[in-house]
Amino acid sequence: MTAVLLTGCSLSFTSAGETPAPASSSVASPGSVPPARKAPSPDLQSYYDQQVDWRSCGDQLECAQIQVPLDYSDPSAGNIELSLNKHLAAGDRQGSLVFNPGGPGVGGLAYVQAADAVFTQPVLDAFDIIGFDPRGVGTSTAVHCLTSTQLDTLIASDPSPDTPAEERRALALAKGLAHGCEQRSGALLPHVGTPDAARDLDIIRAVLDEPQLDYLGASYGTFLGATYADLFPDRVGRMVLDGAVAPEVSGVKIGLEQAKGFEQALDSFLADCVSRSDCPVGPDVATARQQVADLLDQVDARPLPTAGGRPLTQGLALLGVLYPLYDQRNGWPILRAGLDQAINGHDGTALLAAADAYTRRQADGSYADNSNEAIVAINCLDRPVHATLSQLRAQADRFAKQAPVFGKALAWGNVACTVWPDTAQRPPRELHAKGSAPIVVIGTTRDPATPYNWAVDLAHQLDNGVLLTRDGDGHTGYNAGNACIDRAVERYLINGVVPSDGTTC
Repeated sequence: MTAVLLTGCSLSFTSAGETPAPASSSVASPGSVPPARKAPSPDLQSYYDQQVDWRSCGDQLECAQIQVPLDYSDPSAGNIELSLNKHLAAGDRQGSLVFNPGGPGVGGLAYVQAADAVFTQPVLDAFDIIGFDPRGVGTSTAVHCLTSTQLDTLIASDPSPDTPAEERRALALAKGLAHGCEQRSGALLPHVGTPDAARDLDIIRAVLDEPQLDYLGASYGTFLGATYADLFPDRVGRMVLDGAVAPEVSGVKIGLEQAKGFEQALDSFLADCVSRSDCPVGPDVATARQQVADLLDQVDARPLPTAGGRPLTQGLALLGVLYPLYDQRNGWPILRAGLDQAINGHDGTALLAAADAYTRRQADGSYADNSNEAIVAINCLDRPVHATLSQLRAQADRFAKQAPVFGKALAWGNVACTVWPDTAQRPPRELHAKGSAPIVVIGTTRDPATPYNWAVDLAHQLDNGVLLTRDGDGHTGYNAGNACIDRAVERYLINGVVPSDGTTC
């Protein structure tokens, strides 16, 4: 799951049927909310007591590093470092809003550096926006596994093997990734899972001197936020989980549901496309869908040339089609142009550019961060998959029946986790956050990456979950062009007004 940029607007009145949430900065009754710096156990108190040396690192920006334990079960085993940044509140500051953009494996620093484009002015006025690169990610103590050249090979490889030889090649590449992670990041690897990252969130809250955590998480960031709420329900302030991930869903089912979600998003894109005079596929959705499927099959056999000389393989073409589906407003025009160039011009340059944007590959051949490695390391720890090649093959056939264009590839996406090092993996489970403050969960009806039913599931699962529905396309709902959603989010974060459960915009 990859995160998308968030934006929005505000409204400040209360209407019937909505209940004000408790202000996160309010004084709680004795014993109900721990003091801001109180650690959950004495051996963690030094981490909660640390002072942060914030330094200027740009216009309205400050940056810092903090220490957290490598292993929460044995804090004496050593420390790792987290990188934080802060966009200072532009108006009457009411607290800190911690933000996670998703992934897993995507860092938050760049999003906060671009805060003026990511958040709305009322939120920027009211909060210091806090970004952080989670453990294992970005500029924090990070997982490293492969060279850029090895990553190029892995990302461009066949995502849907058709023969025993191709299956063995996929397995060999997966083993190479796992071996590289063990060799280069073996000590860190068992400790990059979401429960440890959620415990880091509580140290971040403490060093900010906030008695409760105000938090906005998108995509995977919803799983991180829900995990925090389940661990520390009495420390939840105002929490928005946008583009929800169902915590209890297995790695295999994640792949199937996402395949179906992207298939639905593709049909929505194509329905819009065939209504336009410049649509490169059609004339109807069924025909257009088959043309996209044919394109992916064709580049499997014969990759398309590109302006830079790198061929557009099926693996890269798949990413080039998937990535624009995340964003209706900005991505759909890119996909129309890319399909036109590939299908009618037999040129893969535009789709390759979209794939490179997805994987954060830069013009010099390097990668901007470690997100391609971190996503595997975190997912395989959070949602282990145990399957043989024959079982993967059977899953691929089953996925393809329900999602003919993307199913097979997303089923084989689990191959890395089948060979992942044994690092005390934890099976997924439900998260209830019993006794927490209200938690607003946003679901978008045609979200490709986090299907709408996951938001419904999470809102019902949480003890005090509140479902807010955006009827629309694209990944996540906040500031995606729906003013009703934007107003609801801002009223909640800024004024504490909880939307009515089940509100649809």
